[in-house]
Amino acid sequence: MRIAFESGAGQITGGSIAVKDKIIFLKWIEKYGADMIILGADALEEKVAVSGWQEESEEELIPFIKDYLQKGISYVICTDISKDGMLQGPSFDLYKKILIECKSEPPTALRLIASGGISSFDELPKLAKLGCEGTIIGKAIYENRISLKQLENFILTQNA
Repeated sequence: MRIAFESGAGQITGGSIAVKDKIIFLKWIEKYGADMIILGADALEEKVAVSGWQEESEEELIPFIKDYLQKGISYVICTDISKDGMLQGPSFDLYKKILIECKSEPPTALRLIASGGISSFDELPKLAKLGCEGTIIGKAIYENRISLKQLENFILTQNA
């Protein structure tokens, strides 16, 4: 963590550690500040997965997110493992459910970053309208389904 921040990182993501060693993760939040840490909540059928998706934990996704929102985290990356790399579209229903169920969690508002399944540019404005703070795009760029120019124009119109 220290090395990442000293090297210029603006934020880091903690995923498995937030499940496997909550005490350490909470110490990071306390030491570096909740705005500096993104909660990684990778899930399969609404159960949080850990260790590079090799293990399913007992953690239910939405209570897991709510618990860390209560501790000051606001940024959350949620990857629907069943969609990642499949180019079949994102989990709109899952992200909507998360945003609705976590909407009133104090002390911070959820800033959800969607990940997994992005297949076309048209999905990006839909995710933004849904309330997602951002979207992680991978394979759709590599396979030229979304161009960097499209992304640039989208970002410029979102920030206008």
